[in-house]
Amino acid sequence: MLLKDKKILILGLANHRSIAYGIAKACHQQGAKLALTYLNERFEKSVKKLAADFDEPLLLPCDVTKDDQIPTLFDRIREEWGTLDGLVHSIAFANQEDLKGAFHDTSRDGFLLAQDISAYSLTALSKYAKPLMEENGGSIICMSYLGGERVVHNYNVMGVAKASLEMSARYLASSLGEFGIRVNVVSPGPIKTLAASGIAGFRGILEEVRQRTPLQRNVTQEEVGDVSAFLLSDFSRAVTGETIHVDCGSHILGF
Repeated sequence: MLLKDKKILILGLANHRSIAYGIAKACHQQGAKLALTYLNERFEKSVKKLAADFDEPLLLPCDVTKDDQIPTLFDRIREEWGTLDGLVHSIAFANQEDLKGAFHDTSRDGFLLAQDISAYSLTALSKYAKPLMEENGGSIICMSYLGGERVVHNYNVMGVAKASLEMSARYLASSLGEFGIRVNVVSPGPIKTLAASGIAGFRGILEEVRQRTPLQRNVTQEEVGDVSAFLLSDFSRAVTGETIHVDCGSHILGF
């Protein structure tokens, strides 16, 4: 097993269709011990139901917009586990009105909100993960999308946030490398998730990508989970600062 007895913290689990669920599933299958977070009491019940699919994972609250909740999260992990081997950042959010129409109409508040939750949170989480990882080394991964590299219709402010996320991951890879901590980006193709449903015209994007990718299909949560498990494992111990596209090859094409 790639992740036997590895301790992995996963943020962003929403439902069975979420990318974070696919990653949790793959990590569980590879022998990892899991900690899963939920945003608040409203989401606690649904995450508990998902947690039943795994082997008694830790369930911990964390709202990444609250500065006090992030250190509290890692204090709890230290109490339960002592150390941490992997961190999965699968969090993104933007106001729905900013995911359609003209990008130049993006509000200041909408822009800052997307950056705060979707990008800055990686840096904030990494800061507190570091003390738990530096003894044995560790792996941090985050989820991006091609819209952070190229213009994707209606992705708008989220594309800018993903660009910020990817560059943050590279700077983190540089600053944390001396402690044996690796930081990488996984960039899946479009997947029908709750978050994606907020993007205007998403079904059209999904179908167009399916028709035009070299593999002529869309990627699945399970496939993203498998690549993520590889990046969290010692098999990728010399890989850091990379963006790995898990998109059936769509990123190589000019549409």
